[in-house]
Amino acid sequence: MTSPLEQVRALALDLPESEERVSHGQPTFFVAGKMFAQFRHDHHGDGRTIVAVKTADADEARMLIEAAPDDYSRVAYFRAEWVGLAVGADDTDWAHVGDRIARSWELAAPRRLLEAGGR
Repeated sequence: MTSPLEQVRALALDLPESEERVSHGQPTFFVAGKMFAQFRHDHHGDGRTIVAVKTADADEARMLIEAAPDDYSRVAYFRAEWVGLAVGADDTDWAHVGDRIARSWELAAPRRLLEAGGR
């Protein structure tokens, strides 16, 4: 069985021109120098395993958190348009996680990649 980090890594690195670098001690995924996802496990002792992903705006982030507080959360030290999506439980919906990572990639990717068909 693959770990949550391995699952997130596979989903993120499958997207065009994505790369992984460590940022603030966390595995972080970038496209054209812009961050689109970060894996966090027990970050600052919070006891959670999440992938931080970008949403369109703070309103979308707030809506996701209010609608599914067991799945989504605020991400410490990130702007309001970012959410933490819980990963690693036995019932993790990896297709949903992949969609959220891909949507975050789309929000960070340069126009040339989106015009070329994106993901």
